[in-house]
Amino acid sequence: MVSPSWVGLPTDSTMLGHHRFAAAGEKYIRALVEAAGVTPVLLPSLQPPLPAAPWLDRLQGLLLTGAVSNIEPHLYAGPPSWPGNRHDPARDANALSLLHEALARDLPVLAICRGFQELNVALGGSLHPRVHEVPGLGDHREDPQAAVEVQYGPAHAVQLSEGGWLAGWAGAPTATVNSVHGQGIDRLADGLRVEAIAADGLIEAARSTSHRFVLGVQWHPEWRVADNRFYHSIFHAFGDACRRNSLTADRS
Repeated sequence: MVSPSWVGLPTDSTMLGHHRFAAAGEKYIRALVEAAGVTPVLLPSLQPPLPAAPWLDRLQGLLLTGAVSNIEPHLYAGPPSWPGNRHDPARDANALSLLHEALARDLPVLAICRGFQELNVALGGSLHPRVHEVPGLGDHREDPQAAVEVQYGPAHAVQLSEGGWLAGWAGAPTATVNSVHGQGIDRLADGLRVEAIAADGLIEAARSTSHRFVLGVQWHPEWRVADNRFYHSIFHAFGDACRRNSLTADRS
């Protein structure tokens, strides 16, 4: 009998009222259940982080979600932060610790938005703290006054790398994606290969060249995943990778 595939999600550390909560967006959890066909497990972000190895001993995959916070600049040798820039040092520490351990184990990883930035930083890459202030790059942020359906709706096209995973799943050389981020990839980490790029040149997706399944995307494929074949295919492929990992674990 094949064991179920359990996928860990590092949580955000956020204040609700007078107390701190470990939180994860329901849209990611639903996408894992409904599109990937795996069982989500929330991994609380504490300071200092809990040891990653015992958690990953029982998991078949890792999902790094988006968040309202940005990675602290000192983690990628970036410029000083600025007033109002939201950070979550507990999430930073937990996600990077889990990532390093997951990559060492060749565990399937899907990294979304902030998660993609975490993946790039963990492997030694750097970020644009404010994409919209970089000459030649566009404004990839959402309109904060717009309805959520508009914020996460189609925003711009991306060119998919020929022969890449995403081009194969999309069945086309381009795809239209949403855009809900202020930071983005500056220097792509060694070991990551571009999977998608925006018209302004910003890297929108990349995968590892030395792992079975490690994929990062800058957009949000979890949004209305059941209604978007391309988004659904990303989660389905991730779920398949986790199930293959389960089979390997069962046979060992």
